[in-house]
Amino acid sequence: MLMVSAMCALGFAGCENMNTLRQDMANQPKQNPLSPSTVFADGRSERPIVDNTVAHGSIQEDVLFVPKDSNAFPLPLTKELLERGQQRYTIFCTPCHGLQGDGMGMVAMRGMKHPPSYHQDRLRNVPVGYLYDVVTNGFGAMYGYSSQIPPRDRWAIIAYVRALQLSRNAPVSELPADLQEKLKAGGAAK
Repeated sequence: MLMVSAMCALGFAGCENMNTLRQDMANQPKQNPLSPSTVFADGRSERPIVDNTVAHGSIQEDVLFVPKDSNAFPLPLTKELLERGQQRYTIFCTPCHGLQGDGMGMVAMRGMKHPPSYHQDRLRNVPVGYLYDVVTNGFGAMYGYSSQIPPRDRWAIIAYVRALQLSRNAPVSELPADLQEKLKAGGAAK
């Protein structure tokens, strides 16, 4: 019996730190922020921001941010902004929303939930701040794009969406005179 007790005492003496058998979350190997690292050639543990990404937390410093109920567009509407918006819309939005903004994108056509058409009255009448919030934070089945799309490009997309909405719902009285004449003549292309 004395021999068994001595063996157990020696066995427990070797298990001074029980964490070698079971690791707790509070006591684990980790890299502290900004501490030196041998993993990377420059010796830093924190990595520089990758080009064309939005840094976590940068939305709080977003100078282009407007409240959800605001209809103030923070950028000048230019042809370049609309072209950039069309390009970004084609990349990020058409898989679900479709090229025309009617909710008939390829993802929706293959069985996923159809997003609403931009051409319905409800979405034509929402403030641009609401659209910016949806693109940034998501809504319903749509995930937010704040980590993929920089704020300026989000506004370019919103400008393009407004142009899409106007393209289908412009009053005839606001069209240029030559287009009004074409409509009166039956819309025949020349």
